[in-house]
Amino acid sequence: MGWNIEGQYVETCNCAFLCPCITSNLSAQPTEGDCKAAIAMRIDSGEKDGVSLNGLSFVVLLHSPGPMVDGNIKVGLIIDEKADEAQADAIGQIASGSVGGPMAALAPLVGEMAGIEKRAITMEGGGLKFSLKAGELVNMSVEGLPGANEDGEPIYIEHVPHPANSRLALAKATNSEFHAFGIDWEDSTGMRNGHFQQFSWAA
Repeated sequence: MGWNIEGQYVETCNCAFLCPCITSNLSAQPTEGDCKAAIAMRIDSGEKDGVSLNGLSFVVLLHSPGPMVDGNIKVGLIIDEKADEAQADAIGQIASGSVGGPMAALAPLVGEMAGIEKRAITMEGGGLKFSLKAGELVNMSVEGLPGANEDGEPIYIEHVPHPANSRLALAKATNSEFHAFGIDWEDSTGMRNGHFQQFSWAA
């Protein structure tokens, strides 16, 4: 049976803006030598095998020791504490790529699955500003770069190799804190990389 989820995505990483992973098809050296990133997804609607995933969120926290294309990436998953066992199992399969979908393309690059945690996850925002908190493990916020238009839309980068969407809004991380799975990062300079976009996944 298939599955589908759609909603809002937000991400920050430790790279200086603009993250070279995005503009090099994952082949460039991250600006700090390694890459630490939190990829957060809020599911506004979706289901897998009849299990509703509406209103649940998850965060994929990763550490790449060098260019992402070289692999050996460590990944941890934080699932919304509201998810019951069936829902958490469905999200775990989707986030790992084991049931296909966009995350399956990254699966061969993963060298270590560091674990799964459950926390209260809240994602807020709209327009150019989004924020996410996953208990004490992840706290981040982004502000998009306004485009040269009158409708308030951010600047977008297109045709990028990213599981969330091939078209991402450019943003700077106004705050970024990760402390989970041995992946630690804190920054509030406003000079680090961020993205946001709606997403729609299915397989």
